[in-house]
Amino acid sequence: MTYTKTCSPKEQIEKLKELLKTADAVLIGAGAGLSASAGLTYSGERFLKEFRGYKTRYGFSDMYSGSFYPFETPEEYWAYMSRFILVNRYDVPQLKVYQDLLEAVQDKDYFVLTTNVDHQFQLSGFSKRRLFYTQGDYGLFQCSVPCCQETYDNEPIILRMAAEQKDFKIPPELIPKCPVCARPMMMNLRSDGRFVEDSGWHKAFRRYEAYLKAHKNSACLFLELGVGNNTPGIIKYPFWQMTAENANTAYACVNLGEAFCPNEIADRALCINGDIGFVLQELKKIL
Repeated sequence: MTYTKTCSPKEQIEKLKELLKTADAVLIGAGAGLSASAGLTYSGERFLKEFRGYKTRYGFSDMYSGSFYPFETPEEYWAYMSRFILVNRYDVPQLKVYQDLLEAVQDKDYFVLTTNVDHQFQLSGFSKRRLFYTQGDYGLFQCSVPCCQETYDNEPIILRMAAEQKDFKIPPELIPKCPVCARPMMMNLRSDGRFVEDSGWHKAFRRYEAYLKAHKNSACLFLELGVGNNTPGIIKYPFWQMTAENANTAYACVNLGEAFCPNEIADRALCINGDIGFVLQELKKIL
């Protein structure tokens, strides 16, 4: 059984304002829908603007599909991936949706748990000590074996790959190799059992655990933004469970087309079926 609150958009945003105002702490759970609302979409006009040649040559029609395409050579693969990382990680301005979110919570004891890997929270001014990127970061490489639990900043080599590629290929000498074992590198993204949880990941995890412990009995608002059903066990289900276990808490979900929660917490829940950017913009006006 699921539950979606039914009232006018204005009433919903007023209710969200009150939840933020009365909360002792705000735990933000952010999924792909937040970045999509901010304009970081992987298909449509943005894909054609950046990758029209790839659609013609290889046939895929969105950036996400392209990252799984069976390119014949590493030179072709990294030509595509370097451009993908460039437009989704390095050549991206601060996005208004994230700035509006920070303005809404900056005076609160907040923490961010996110499955997003585009680095937008840090780019928009959120404190690194209040962030836990569970699934990795486009800005990091790791060994593909992996031979060690280390990650490596990739900005310099990614910029070279993007600048020096020709005919959908990078120069062979730019293919990234592990500095420890010389095997191929890969993105530090959680897709299988090879994902490296480096020391930075573990420090962030411990800070997240400490935050939960400190607010175990607090009047905490669990604010879920754009979380889908691909990995509900990371944000959605824990948020529901923690709301159910503490009567002082509240749960708010903003998600276009996927705003729901169990009936068991419906009396302390606000589910807004709408665009996150619009909701945050309207919230900013009344805060």
